[in-house]
Formats: sequence, C-alpha cells, structure tokens
Amino acid sequence: MPGYAIANLWDVDLNAEIVEYLERIDSTLEPFGGKFLVHGGTQRVIEGPASAIAIVIEFPDHQAVLDWYESAAYQAILPLRVRNCSSIAILADDCGADHVATDVLKEVVTNE
Repeated sequence: MPGYAIANLWDVDLNAEIVEYLERIDSTLEPFGGKFLVHGGTQRVIEGPASAIAIVIEFPDHQAVLDWYESAAYQAILPLRVRNCSSIAILADDCGADHVATDVLKEVVTNE
C-alpha cells in the first residue's frame, strides 16, 4: 500500500534557499519512487482559518516514505525549507480501497 508525505506550508519566504530546495527535492524522491500528487496549484480553503499550501507526495509503501525522509540526500536539503517557512509535515499510510469512515473506531477500541 502507498505511503504519503503530507505537508502544509505557510509564511514561505521565497528566497534563494527555497529555490535551491525546490531545485533539489525531485532528485531525492526518485530513488524511493516518490511523486508529487499535490504541490501548489489551485487550492481553496473551504473550512477553517488556513492560508497554507498543501503538498502530498506518494511513495510505493510506508517504508519508502520513511527511507526517503531519513535519507542523507533529503536531510541535506531539509534545513533549506524549515528555515524559510512555517510547516506541518506528516508521514502516513494509505488507508486502503475498502476503508470506510467507521474503521477508525475499530482502531480506538483496539488501542484501549
């Protein structure tokens, strides 16, 4: 099942470091099979106070997303982003094609 890197970025200072980050990130994704699903473009906040840019990167599986994030290549450029914006970043699993909303209730019961 796919794994995802999901981020919300705001207060981005579009300076030379961010440009360098953008120029280098694609080469960090390639060895792990990562590809952008959402990266800027048309985004409209329909609920809540948000001015962030949503980004979703898909990987073949959860291990691939972990390996990418922890890779030397990505860790080398990560400071270029975090120094120049506010952000929330999440690594997550795909929930599966047969997932329904109430499946999360089963997880709550299991974890108690």
